[in-house]
Amino acid sequence: MTDDFHKPVRRPSETFDRLYAAEDPAEVSRAAHSTAAALLSRVREERDPEAVDRLVGFTSRHGIDDIAELWSHSPAKSLPGSLWRLYLLQLSIHDDPATAALLYDRGRTELRSSDAVVAGAPVPAGPSELVALIDTILRGAFQGDFAVALDRAAAFCRVQASGATHLADDYERTEPHRSTELTTRALRLATYATDLTAAARLWRREALT
Repeated sequence: MTDDFHKPVRRPSETFDRLYAAEDPAEVSRAAHSTAAALLSRVREERDPEAVDRLVGFTSRHGIDDIAELWSHSPAKSLPGSLWRLYLLQLSIHDDPATAALLYDRGRTELRSSDAVVAGAPVPAGPSELVALIDTILRGAFQGDFAVALDRAAAFCRVQASGATHLADDYERTEPHRSTELTTRALRLATYATDLTAAARLWRREALT
């Protein structure tokens, strides 16, 4: 999904390289896992609403770069990898809520599953409602049941993937380039849904690290 975003991911800073030995993938992986675990543990223990607000609004104020440096290379089925995907999903909706609403509405009407109910968006769901929804899901990851937040995000991705797939079919004959973009986006969303669902299962078994 990274290609869908407008903000580039810059190279890790020299400080990050020095502290976490970026030339050593194992050290970077350990740093990613330890920071994700420490962040989630601290926020849950302190139960500070202002701290949660800051985390939910982090990318709006600071962009995605700092988070990318820490977690973007983590495995999908890991705690830092899951948090990275939640933030990417949030950023994609904040950056283009109109398209997100279009995909979601089409997917909701086409997808024969309970995913729209699990995701929890109102009906109908416009751009502002989807922005509020993804913020609520991310908030739930920090102060609610983490597995439920992952499941809701996965369901949201499946609804949007369905919408992107059906819109791609609509554009296939008239705008093939647009159709290809939507097909690529649908694949990314479906992959994220699979990753987040698997991570939720691992969390419930206390095996997501």
